[in-house]
Amino acid sequence: MSDFTQHPYDVRLEWGMAALEHLTHDIDCIIVIDVISFATCVSIAVDRGAMLLPYPWKDHSAKEYAQQKGATVAHAERRVDDAEFSLSPQSLLTLPADYRLVLPSPNGSAITFKAKETAATLFCACLRNLQATAAVCQKFSRILLVPCGERWPDGSLRPALEDLTAAGGIAACLRGKHLSPEAQAAAALYQHSDLSRLQDCGSARELIGRGFSRDVDLCLQQNVSSLACILKNDAFIAAA
Repeated sequence: MSDFTQHPYDVRLEWGMAALEHLTHDIDCIIVIDVISFATCVSIAVDRGAMLLPYPWKDHSAKEYAQQKGATVAHAERRVDDAEFSLSPQSLLTLPADYRLVLPSPNGSAITFKAKETAATLFCACLRNLQATAAVCQKFSRILLVPCGERWPDGSLRPALEDLTAAGGIAACLRGKHLSPEAQAAAALYQHSDLSRLQDCGSARELIGRGFSRDVDLCLQQNVSSLACILKNDAFIAAA
């Protein structure tokens, strides 16, 4: 599979779990991008001074994992409820500082959890902190951008425009780096797109149809956070 490693480029890009399986052998920085909604939840939590712990499975094991980590597990389904936090970004707007929340997610969280097996430094990014993430990651020599995408009903990967756009925004902000053709194409997409059109992409339309238009608004905010999110001791916190 050496033809697909994008070696020797400084900045590489590949989708989902496959990126971790085939492109991480010499990577020192991995940026997981899941705009709608895991990465946006991470950014909001970190902005509020909380710690968000990724976990891949929405079952009883999530509660057990939370207990092991001294944390609370988020509700398994997206919801807005004063009594519970969930994968809905708006549900995290009242998250207390120092709160430890386990957030199960089959895409961004699962990919981050798998990426812990590598030796790379792990970040999570979205549209709201793409410039901040690029600034912190500028020091790394070999960066892998991992847009997570979504899932079709049969479980196969559905490439998601919002994830590719945010990945391209990070690539475009990394100065003096040699971008792979894949990363360069994503950067061009970001630089030459009408980003307001993301409100009409498939992932946004699906959430709006379910009554979560406020979540879409939060997920599509651009560069409103000055904090990059780094994984330390199994939790995302603000990068120094």
